[in-house]
Amino acid sequence: MSAIFGILGIDDTDRVFVATIGQRVVYDAITNLLERYNADLKAALGVFVEGETEDYKVRFKLPGGGRLQRLGRQAPPAEVRAVGQWDVAYPLEGFGAAVGGGRVDMAYMTVQDLDKHLDTVTIQDINTVRQEMLKALFNNNQDSFVDRLWGTLLIEPLANGDSVNYPPVLGSESEATEDHYLSAGFAASAISDTNNPYLTIVNELEEHFGAVTGGANIVTFIHPDEVPETQALTNFSDVETLGIRLGDDTARAVGLPGNLPGRIIGRMSDGTWVVEWRWMPAAYMLGIHLEVARPLAIRVDPADTGLERGLALVARDEEYPLETSYWEHRFGMGASNRLNGVFMFVDAGAFAIPAGFT
Repeated sequence: MSAIFGILGIDDTDRVFVATIGQRVVYDAITNLLERYNADLKAALGVFVEGETEDYKVRFKLPGGGRLQRLGRQAPPAEVRAVGQWDVAYPLEGFGAAVGGGRVDMAYMTVQDLDKHLDTVTIQDINTVRQEMLKALFNNNQDSFVDRLWGTLLIEPLANGDSVNYPPVLGSESEATEDHYLSAGFAASAISDTNNPYLTIVNELEEHFGAVTGGANIVTFIHPDEVPETQALTNFSDVETLGIRLGDDTARAVGLPGNLPGRIIGRMSDGTWVVEWRWMPAAYMLGIHLEVARPLAIRVDPADTGLERGLALVARDEEYPLETSYWEHRFGMGASNRLNGVFMFVDAGAFAIPAGFT
C-alpha cells in the first residue's frame, strides 16, 4: 500500500471519493508520499550507487607506480609525472507514467483506486531504476549517449580490459589494465571445493582495496540456482535460521551487514558474504566491496534548473472531458569506481551479457 490513507488522515476501509477530498489536498499528500518513497529508494541503492552527481563527465587522476631512482654522486634524478587517468560519463533521461480517465471516471475514483494507481507507478519506478542499475553493471561494453547539451558522451562499464592502466595491485609495482568481467570456465553445477569462484572474486577485489585479517567486508550476490552448490562448499558457514539453533560445534556467520537487497545465506571463509538475490540472472555472480566507493553514480539535473529529483508528479492536464496526471523520474547511471565490482559468469564459455541488459 502507498500509505496515502495515513497522510490524508482516513481509514483504508473508508469509501471516500477523491473529488470530495479536494484535488489540492490529494496533490499535497502525494508530494509528501513521494518524498518518503524517494528516500527509501535511495537507501536501497546504497550498495551499488555511490551517490548523485550533477556532472555529465568526471575524470579520475591516478598515481603512478615504480621505484625511486638510484642517485649518483652528482647526477640529479629524472623528473617523474603521474599521467594515469580514466574518464567516465553519465546519461540523463526521463522515464514516466500517467494516471488518468474521463470526467465521470475521475469523479467515481475512490482513494482506494488512487492508492492502487500510485502503487503501480511506484512499482514501475522501482523496476525501472533496478533495470537501469543492473544494465550499467552487466553491460561490459562502452556505450554512447547523445546529451542535448554536451553532445555524445561515452558511458563506461566496470573495468573491462580496455586501455586504461589502473594503479598497481598488491604485490606489483606497475600499472596495468584490468578486466572484471570473468568466466569461471566451468558450469554452475560444477561448483566445488576445487572449482570455487568465490576465491577469485575476493582476490580480484582485495588486490585493489587491501587484504585484511579476518576477511574484508565483501558481498557476493548470486541467483537461487547457485545456492545448493554454495552451501555444499567446505568453507561456507550458514547464518542462523529463524527457529533453528545451530550446534555448539557448528560454525555460523555473525555480524551480518545490513541494508542489502536479497537474503544473506552465509559467509565464505575466503572472505565474502553470500547473498541470494532473485534479480541476479542464473549463472552470474557479482562481488562488491562495501567499504570503498560504490561502482556506480547516478546523474540528476542541476539544482538551479528547478527540476524535481526522484519520482515526481510533474503536471496535471484537465482538458475536458479527460483528466490526467503525469509522473516523471529523470536520472541516468554509469560506472564511476570501475574497480569495485567483479562479475563471475559460472559457465564454460566466455563472459556474455545476460539477456535484457545490452
